[in-house]
Amino acid sequence: MTRFDEPLKRVLGERSAAPLESSLGLATVGELLRHYPRRYAERGELTPIASLCHDDHVTVTGRVASVQRRPMKNRQGTWLDVKVTDGRDELHLAFFGKGAYQAEQRLLPGTEAMFSGKVNVFPGGRTRRVGLNHPDYATDEEESAEEFASAPVPIYPSAQGLATWKIRRAVRTVLDVLSLDDPLPPEIRSRQGLIGLSEALTLIHRPRDMGDVQRARKRLKFDEAFVLQAVLVQRRMAASALPATPRPPRAGGILGDFDGRLPFQLTEGQREVGAEIAGDLAEPHPMHRLLQGEVGAGKTVVALRAMLQVVDAGGQAALLAPTEVLAQQHHRSITAMLGDLAGGGMLGGTGVALLTGSMGAAAKRSNLLDAASGQAGIVVGTHALLQEKVQFADLGLVVVDEQHRFGVEQRDALRAKSAGGRPHVLVMTATPIPRTVAMTVFGDLEVSTLAQLPSGRAPITSHVVPAAEKPHYLERTWERIREEIGLGRQAYVVCPRIGDQEGDEGDLTKGDLAKEDERRPPLAVLDVAEMLAEGPLQGLRLRVLHGKLPPEEKDAIMRAFARGEVDVLVATTVIEVGVDVPNASVMVIMDADRFGVSQLHQLRGRVGRGGLPGLCLLVTESVPDTPTRARLDSVAETLDGFELSKVDLEQRREGDVLGVAQSGRQSSLKMLQLLRDEDVIEAAREEAAAVLAADPELAAHPALRAEVDALIADDRADYLEKT
Repeated sequence: MTRFDEPLKRVLGERSAAPLESSLGLATVGELLRHYPRRYAERGELTPIASLCHDDHVTVTGRVASVQRRPMKNRQGTWLDVKVTDGRDELHLAFFGKGAYQAEQRLLPGTEAMFSGKVNVFPGGRTRRVGLNHPDYATDEEESAEEFASAPVPIYPSAQGLATWKIRRAVRTVLDVLSLDDPLPPEIRSRQGLIGLSEALTLIHRPRDMGDVQRARKRLKFDEAFVLQAVLVQRRMAASALPATPRPPRAGGILGDFDGRLPFQLTEGQREVGAEIAGDLAEPHPMHRLLQGEVGAGKTVVALRAMLQVVDAGGQAALLAPTEVLAQQHHRSITAMLGDLAGGGMLGGTGVALLTGSMGAAAKRSNLLDAASGQAGIVVGTHALLQEKVQFADLGLVVVDEQHRFGVEQRDALRAKSAGGRPHVLVMTATPIPRTVAMTVFGDLEVSTLAQLPSGRAPITSHVVPAAEKPHYLERTWERIREEIGLGRQAYVVCPRIGDQEGDEGDLTKGDLAKEDERRPPLAVLDVAEMLAEGPLQGLRLRVLHGKLPPEEKDAIMRAFARGEVDVLVATTVIEVGVDVPNASVMVIMDADRFGVSQLHQLRGRVGRGGLPGLCLLVTESVPDTPTRARLDSVAETLDGFELSKVDLEQRREGDVLGVAQSGRQSSLKMLQLLRDEDVIEAAREEAAAVLAADPELAAHPALRAEVDALIADDRADYLEKT
């Protein structure tokens, strides 16, 4: 019996297995069989040669039109020029030495074959010459009748020196000796209308027609969703079994006083989510809840009310922020909202302490003592909270802001500081998450959503400023800033880079921007600030803010901006979240095409926070009718963060969304598409929950348990741990 975890070298032999592992990272039978074809070629279907791009590694099908010996230019001898056609354009194959002799014998005019190699495009005169140097090739006579019959021919993601047909032959060898226990219970297969796993793997790699491919994909897609959901259901069950100190609401406490002093009415959404969280905190097992919401939806107030409930119940709350700027902003806003309730020991109040890595020794020592003694009911901090010397008297709630910036080990370190069982955990994100991603990436958390904005939030108008096409639009941008400041308001100018020699600070977008980014480096804060101060914004009060400034300087700049002592803040994405200056009414984002959709939406949320209408100007040199410009147009056209999150997901790889790109691991999702497969994810979630409710340890489902264990043991599930 050949199993998924069987090393390929035992099945294929060392010589055949070695290139699969070295070129594609495929070391086991399961990894090879889950290296699915990226497309299928029909018999007689020729690849459009005009679609080939320089330096791409491709597999193409074509028909040999002519074979001709040509003299070498700079030395004696000849080379073989094989002209291949798709019926319209020509592809030139170049062979030298012994390879030329073999190709001359095998690639006769009229021969149809597949060719694999690196594309060379040579512009010349009125036409371009497209070629492959010494490509691998396979002719129809050299493949089995089955491979070149009317059945679709699978084309695999390949690499230099490892042609698609070599992968196909290896897959065929493995399939012939494969014997698997199906991890999916037969009753689920029946309910969901799915074929068996062995049949699905056979049909995805050796289909008789495209209907076979669709049946195989349906099964394999469900498998991916089901195993992921099984892992998440297990984690939810394990979390529910852990002990936690209940923190029920208490009448007459600080929370009641706080609510009575609020200068505004909570939105209906804030009240509903607050009730959900209050109920969770009263349970004897840990809360694991994700609070997501639009920019400015009032998540901080909801989180503060939860923290005060815990304080009323005799516990402490810790708020973990990713940057010192954000931690300081949270500390200021919480202290301001509490007023004299942030009294540090006064009757009916609680201390609010701040802990960051760069604090002075005396202040840090005092705040550490307040946290350890319980004098501080709320402790706000950065990674400094994770240090061993930080102790709490009774940590009851951990609030993690912008959680995607923290790793699993960091979150575990803070949770471990609770003496009486596990603390309750509230994860906050201002990045709206499509429901499919919430079910998958955050599937082990209960999800609460704040979609309603508080009253008094002004609308934000956004425009794309095409600086290269229409330079006068950029001139008008700086005029608009002067007009706003003339009305007593303030502005942000955001750049993707600091400007020193140490590189970028912002979360620059990769992928389709890579080639565009080669035109010049991203604009830098230091350069832009100097240009503005000496040019269009001369005479205004400008300050620069970025992550490499000393913490006390960053805090002083933010305080000065909040007091209205700074007209224009030229900053990196350090102001992306948490910064709240109601008087700021306009934001200019330079090189806006260098940022992702969600990040642009976050940045834009820094304006329009008071009663003043907000204006966001997205400056770009990208040209019209490109994916880059379309992305910016999407941001300009809607303020709906959830709609933009779908646009974001459509333009990113699944691995980026799941966090595996940052870890260097491959995504376990090969078939499942998070945005389009909501029905599959929903069905898999329900089926997995039912199986695990009846058999938590999967004792009766050993094949499924092996799949779940493999996902966890491989560390590929780390990114799913969002608690």
